[in-house]
Amino acid sequence: QVQLVESGGGLVQPGGSLRLSCAASGITFSMYKMNWYRQAPGKQRELVAAVASDGSTNYADSVTGRFTISRDNAKNTAYLQMNTLKAEDTAVYYCNANLYSDYWGQGTQVTVSS
Repeated sequence: QVQLVESGGGLVQPGGSLRLSCAASGITFSMYKMNWYRQAPGKQRELVAAVASDGSTNYADSVTGRFTISRDNAKNTAYLQMNTLKAEDTAVYYCNANLYSDYWGQGTQVTVSS
């Protein structure tokens, strides 16, 4: 059974930082491309950042320079370090594992507010 479990969300002030984690089980983690998506109220889910099996990364323009995606294959975990957070980063953040199939986590809420 495949499981992706996100953690690390919460309430943070503008300019603050959070680190999201996505712990995977039931898959050969190192083979999967790991993605972070987010969905704000009333908006479509959007890709925020991705890290391929070879470690290459890509980011949405809106988070480039502020967010960093990484992976630890020994721990079967992907991370999203989010710095200089803005109100518009408020959303539910979802972890996604992609290879021949797509697997999703349950999501973690990130709220940026003073």
